[in-house]
Amino acid sequence: MPLWFIGFFQVEQVMLAHLSIRNYLLVESVELDFAPGLTVLTGETGAGKSILIDALALALGDRAEGGVVRGGAARAEIAAEFMIDRLPGLRAWLDEAGYAADDGTLILRRVIDAGGRSRAFINGSAAPLAQLKDVAEFLLDIHGQHAHHALLRPQTQREVLDAYAGAQQVVTAVSAAWHAWQAARAQRLDAESHGQARQIEREGLNLAVEELRALGDDLARWDEIQSEHARLAHVTTLLEGSHALIHGLDEGEAAVAGRLGEMSARLDAMQAVDDSLQEVAALLDSASADLAEAVHALRRYAGHLSLDPERLAELDRLLADMHRLARKHRVQPEALADLLRQFEARLAELAASDDLDALQAAEDAVWTQYQTQAKQLGALRRKAATALSKQVTAAMHELSLAGGHLDIQLQAVAAPRAHGLEDVGFLVASHPGLAPGPLARVASGGELSRISLAIQTALSGVAGVPTLIFDEVDVGIGGSAAEAVGRRLAKLGETRQVLVITHLPQVAARGAQHLRVAKQASGSFVSSNIELLDADARVEEVARMLGGLKITATTRQHAAEMLAG
Repeated sequence: MPLWFIGFFQVEQVMLAHLSIRNYLLVESVELDFAPGLTVLTGETGAGKSILIDALALALGDRAEGGVVRGGAARAEIAAEFMIDRLPGLRAWLDEAGYAADDGTLILRRVIDAGGRSRAFINGSAAPLAQLKDVAEFLLDIHGQHAHHALLRPQTQREVLDAYAGAQQVVTAVSAAWHAWQAARAQRLDAESHGQARQIEREGLNLAVEELRALGDDLARWDEIQSEHARLAHVTTLLEGSHALIHGLDEGEAAVAGRLGEMSARLDAMQAVDDSLQEVAALLDSASADLAEAVHALRRYAGHLSLDPERLAELDRLLADMHRLARKHRVQPEALADLLRQFEARLAELAASDDLDALQAAEDAVWTQYQTQAKQLGALRRKAATALSKQVTAAMHELSLAGGHLDIQLQAVAAPRAHGLEDVGFLVASHPGLAPGPLARVASGGELSRISLAIQTALSGVAGVPTLIFDEVDVGIGGSAAEAVGRRLAKLGETRQVLVITHLPQVAARGAQHLRVAKQASGSFVSSNIELLDADARVEEVARMLGGLKITATTRQHAAEMLAG
């Protein structure tokens, strides 16, 4: 049977299609095709079963370290191929980000060198890790053993309920509104408690602004004023220099203009003999014209120069005032105009912050917004709590916790919080007649595993991701409970692609596809190999899981019956 068709599943239902791992930890080279439904991954303890999950997580944006590269290799490379025809949201994201997948496939690739540096690729194009993580949210969820223990935390329980309720956007809005309310409240309290200090600051600013405004438009004309002052202060020198230049260029016996005329006349005589001097004559004529224009400009400049002691004295006073204010405020004179604008803006801030009525109104507005959104979140939580409790309780019964039940308690908080107006608590009774209590005190390790699985599968029904991965979530259970876990995972595999690492033969026997991890030694090198098992090999593997090292005909028969069942 080809990997692309298992039972009634069609090709287009396969989501994680292929995984390639090269030189990663104990794996030298592995190429794996995946089928829809439930895929089980088994092997002896220490064989490297979690390597596959860890490698896949790297392809989806997890942090990489140099130690993951197989000894003797320059780099590790992991590539995961997904079929995404049935994920229009992801296809739209890829198109917008420039990673179009025209053939309906998505390839995520990660390359890590021995020094720990890594590169990521989406459909062959380089991509930042943040984008790989964004893509991962469309594709799969990984549930590890840590999820059991995380479930004991009130925060995780609240997040689980909010996820089930589909309330993430409302949660974000509530948090934003709470922080806005806190900021508005702090601003009002600050205004109330620091009124005197603000009054002192305002008085100082008013005085400074008055002094700066007294300079009027001149405050922003520092460069112009400096230039005008320099001109007036040196007007005698400038006049003398201008007249001397005019005399030397146009009026004296040896003026340049006269000499240039003589030279032009001689060149005209020469040009009459040799017309190749035409260009030189043209240049000399241009020089004569430029000289005349320069003399004209000098006469005009000298005509505008005049002694103005009153204006000079006025500029002296103005510059002295600007230097004084610049020293007072420890800025350069040219920065005084900007300083005035800063002072005026601060005065406006103080005026607004001292308006206690306006501050109270602003605080009331954001408080009302917070209350509205928090009440909306509370309503979503109460509705979801009822449904999730019922669904998880039913799953607990399927998982050999008959008579047990989950109660989700919503307790009003003493004061409004960023997460809303209520705390969330999961109370569990694992057996009939027991009063519900906190998970941490009531559930044993095996019971917690099953409760966690029940919750995770309930969440999978609303999360919408096509692929679910469970890393040894069946730890600590056996017997009929293990059989129930296997049935639960197989049922989940009817609608999702499910990959589970397991030590339980009851779970392994339920797989539509069975992968086995084994260690191999070659000289001084040890490697992990992952292979797809056929029917006969599955019997042997399940028999090993049933009977350990000693496999008998009875264990093989039992294994065959489990696989057939």
